[in-house]
Amino acid sequence: MANPVTLQKDGRGTDTAQREATKAVVFTPRVDILETEDELVLSADLPGVKPEDTDVRFENGELILQGRCAVRQPGQDYLLAEYEVGDFHRVFTVSQDIDPDKISAQMKNGVLTVHLPKSEALKPRKITVKGG
Repeated sequence: MANPVTLQKDGRGTDTAQREATKAVVFTPRVDILETEDELVLSADLPGVKPEDTDVRFENGELILQGRCAVRQPGQDYLLAEYEVGDFHRVFTVSQDIDPDKISAQMKNGVLTVHLPKSEALKPRKITVKGG
Protein backbone atom coordinates (compact mmCIF):
# COMPACT_ATOMS: atom_id res chain seq x y z
CA MET A 1 0.00 0.00 0.00
CA ALA A 2 1.31 3.46 -0.81
CA ASN A 3 2.40 5.51 2.16
CA PRO A 4 0.31 8.61 2.85
CA VAL A 5 1.97 11.95 2.30
CA THR A 6 3.44 13.45 5.46
CA LEU A 7 2.99 17.21 5.80
CA GLN A 8 4.95 19.38 8.22
CA LYS A 9 2.48 21.99 9.53
CA ASP A 10 4.92 24.21 11.41
CA GLY A 11 8.32 22.98 10.22
CA ARG A 12 9.53 22.12 13.75
CA GLY A 13 9.71 18.34 13.41
CA THR A 14 7.78 15.16 12.91
CA ASP A 15 6.03 15.33 16.31
CA THR A 16 3.62 17.91 14.87
CA ALA A 17 3.31 16.29 11.45
CA GLN A 18 -0.12 15.31 10.28
CA ARG A 19 -0.87 12.62 7.75
CA GLU A 20 -2.98 13.30 4.73
CA ALA A 21 -4.30 10.25 2.90
CA THR A 22 -3.75 10.20 -0.84
CA LYS A 23 -6.87 10.47 -2.97
CA ALA A 24 -6.32 7.08 -4.60
CA VAL A 25 -4.47 4.12 -3.18
CA VAL A 26 -1.91 2.75 -5.61
CA PHE A 27 -0.21 -0.50 -4.75
CA THR A 28 2.66 -2.43 -6.26
CA PRO A 29 1.85 -6.07 -6.98
CA ARG A 30 4.45 -8.70 -6.09
CA VAL A 31 6.08 -10.24 -9.13
CA ASP A 32 8.25 -13.24 -10.02
CA ILE A 33 10.25 -13.27 -13.27
CA LEU A 34 11.58 -16.51 -14.72
CA GLU A 35 13.93 -16.79 -17.68
CA THR A 36 13.89 -19.85 -19.92
CA GLU A 37 15.73 -20.50 -23.18
CA ASP A 38 12.78 -19.15 -25.16
CA GLU A 39 11.20 -16.42 -23.06
CA LEU A 40 10.84 -14.40 -19.90
CA VAL A 41 7.76 -15.26 -17.85
CA LEU A 42 6.43 -12.66 -15.45
CA SER A 43 3.88 -13.69 -12.80
CA ALA A 44 2.13 -10.96 -10.81
CA ASP A 45 0.04 -11.64 -7.71
CA LEU A 46 -3.30 -9.84 -8.23
CA PRO A 47 -5.99 -11.52 -6.09
CA GLY A 48 -9.49 -10.32 -6.89
CA VAL A 49 -8.48 -8.47 -10.06
CA LYS A 50 -10.57 -9.19 -13.14
CA PRO A 51 -8.96 -9.49 -16.60
CA GLU A 52 -11.09 -6.59 -17.86
CA ASP A 53 -9.69 -4.37 -15.07
CA THR A 54 -6.10 -5.09 -16.12
CA ASP A 55 -4.06 -3.17 -18.69
CA VAL A 56 -0.79 -4.67 -19.95
CA ARG A 57 1.21 -2.59 -22.42
CA PHE A 58 4.64 -2.72 -24.00
CA GLU A 59 5.95 0.61 -25.26
CA ASN A 60 9.35 2.26 -25.57
CA GLY A 61 11.11 -0.78 -24.10
CA GLU A 62 8.90 -0.88 -21.00
CA LEU A 63 6.35 -3.43 -19.86
CA ILE A 64 3.59 -1.61 -17.99
CA LEU A 65 1.09 -3.37 -15.73
CA GLN A 66 -1.76 -1.31 -14.35
CA GLY A 67 -5.38 -1.63 -13.41
CA ARG A 68 -7.81 -1.69 -10.55
CA CYS A 69 -8.77 -4.07 -7.77
CA ALA A 70 -12.28 -3.30 -6.53
CA VAL A 71 -13.34 -3.62 -2.90
CA ARG A 72 -14.44 -7.22 -2.46
CA GLN A 73 -17.31 -6.70 0.00
CA PRO A 74 -18.15 -3.00 0.38
CA GLY A 75 -19.38 -1.85 3.76
CA GLN A 76 -17.93 -4.79 5.72
CA ASP A 77 -15.98 -4.27 8.92
CA TYR A 78 -12.99 -6.60 8.61
CA LEU A 79 -11.05 -7.78 11.65
CA LEU A 80 -8.01 -8.12 9.38
CA ALA A 81 -7.69 -6.99 5.75
CA GLU A 82 -4.36 -7.66 4.02
CA TYR A 83 -5.46 -7.91 0.39
CA GLU A 84 -4.68 -4.70 -1.48
CA VAL A 85 -7.54 -2.80 -3.14
CA GLY A 86 -7.39 0.24 -5.37
CA ASP A 87 -5.22 0.97 -8.37
CA PHE A 88 -2.04 -0.93 -9.09
CA HIS A 89 0.91 0.05 -11.22
CA ARG A 90 4.23 -1.57 -12.07
CA VAL A 91 6.76 -0.80 -14.82
CA PHE A 92 9.67 -2.95 -16.01
CA THR A 93 12.40 -1.98 -18.44
CA VAL A 94 12.65 -4.83 -20.92
CA SER A 95 15.58 -5.71 -23.14
CA GLN A 96 15.17 -4.97 -26.82
CA ASP A 97 15.84 -8.67 -27.38
CA ILE A 98 12.15 -9.42 -26.73
CA ASP A 99 9.79 -9.95 -29.67
CA PRO A 100 7.04 -7.40 -28.87
CA ASP A 101 4.62 -8.85 -31.44
CA LYS A 102 4.50 -12.18 -29.59
CA ILE A 103 3.94 -10.93 -26.02
CA SER A 104 0.87 -12.54 -24.44
CA ALA A 105 -0.88 -12.30 -21.08
CA GLN A 106 -3.48 -14.27 -19.16
CA MET A 107 -5.17 -13.99 -15.77
CA LYS A 108 -5.99 -17.16 -13.85
CA ASN A 109 -6.77 -17.65 -10.15
CA GLY A 110 -5.56 -14.17 -9.21
CA VAL A 111 -2.22 -14.49 -11.02
CA LEU A 112 -1.39 -12.44 -14.10
CA THR A 113 1.12 -14.28 -16.30
CA VAL A 114 2.89 -12.38 -19.07
CA HIS A 115 4.97 -14.26 -21.64
CA LEU A 116 7.76 -12.24 -23.26
CA PRO A 117 9.28 -14.38 -26.04
CA LYS A 118 12.91 -13.78 -26.91
CA SER A 119 13.72 -12.80 -30.46
CA GLU A 120 15.04 -15.63 -32.61
CA ALA A 121 18.52 -14.07 -32.77
CA LEU A 122 18.87 -14.28 -28.98
CA LYS A 123 17.76 -17.89 -28.54
CA PRO A 124 20.51 -20.45 -28.11
CA ARG A 125 20.78 -22.84 -30.99
CA LYS A 126 22.45 -26.17 -31.31
CA ILE A 127 25.10 -26.46 -33.96
CA THR A 128 25.53 -29.87 -35.50
CA VAL A 129 29.13 -31.07 -35.67
CA LYS A 130 29.78 -33.06 -38.80
CA GLY A 131 32.38 -35.77 -39.09
CA GLY A 132 34.79 -35.55 -41.90
